[in-house]
Amino acid sequence: MTLSATLPIQDSAANLFQASSTDVDEHCAALGRWRLNYDQISAGAFSGSFTQLSLPRVDVFREITSQQVRQYGQLGADSFGIGLPWRGDGEVNCNGTSVAGKQVIACIDAEVDMCTPKAFELRGVVTGVALIEELAANLGIELPRSVWHQLLAMEMAEAPVARLRTHLAAIQETIATAPERFDDPAARQALEDALLVEIMDMLPTARRADPGRSALARKHTVDRARALMHGSGDRSLSLLEVCKAVGASPRKLGYCFQEVLGTSPMHYWRAMRLNRVRRDLKRGTDASVYDVAVQYGFWHFSQFSLDYKRHFSELPSETLRRSKLAA
Repeated sequence: MTLSATLPIQDSAANLFQASSTDVDEHCAALGRWRLNYDQISAGAFSGSFTQLSLPRVDVFREITSQQVRQYGQLGADSFGIGLPWRGDGEVNCNGTSVAGKQVIACIDAEVDMCTPKAFELRGVVTGVALIEELAANLGIELPRSVWHQLLAMEMAEAPVARLRTHLAAIQETIATAPERFDDPAARQALEDALLVEIMDMLPTARRADPGRSALARKHTVDRARALMHGSGDRSLSLLEVCKAVGASPRKLGYCFQEVLGTSPMHYWRAMRLNRVRRDLKRGTDASVYDVAVQYGFWHFSQFSLDYKRHFSELPSETLRRSKLAA
């Protein structure tokens, strides 16, 4: 049986928070003011960690997730975020565009919706849009308004991105070796100023990574298919129904999903329904495991149990039993 837990770690630096978890939902609960949800797409035991250093007006974060996940929601009202993919077993996808090479992920007052690969690490900075606009006005910087209100893979000047990466690496090294240095208000302010200098140097050079017409068409097809899947209620859709609704052959739909989400349509849909079953079971429902499974379209119970254990490394009955014991 896999025990799930979110484990906050108390550090000597009062502005430093670290947590680890073996459950994707509890990992999300440790993300502070971020209002994000994660669905686990790949099968296997989940492990994740989240580190946040709070500076006067900027949060610096590092996130590690072991499985492929879909992330969706908000960083917070009127938030500005820049993330640098650090490592991962595959590509990150933002709104149908794969993040490659030296591109960065930018979220400027927008909803988050992206898919991340296995063994993924993301480091970055989150602050308020108001601060960025205030600095731009004071420094005479013209912001790239064409990329506002979107989550995007962006091309930016290499030099400030490289310097930001160096800062983020040094921050994590200090957290690991001498976190007490962040007790000093002057040190925190100096660090924040250094980060903001690089961000304000990067932003005027920002341009949206062009996914091309074919990539946009694939994204549109996948979005239509996902909307149908998520809006189907308690009825299990067949691949044929989805293909007919979006006007794509099974081969074409499979290609689109692989390019945009890194998985097949049916694997994605099965994973989404398994995540829904797990959340119901974790709430300690009075319904039986079978009844919950049927509600989400799993009519073959023995196959469902195998799929569930393969996906979450525990039986559904173990999830329900643990939730009732914790109640």
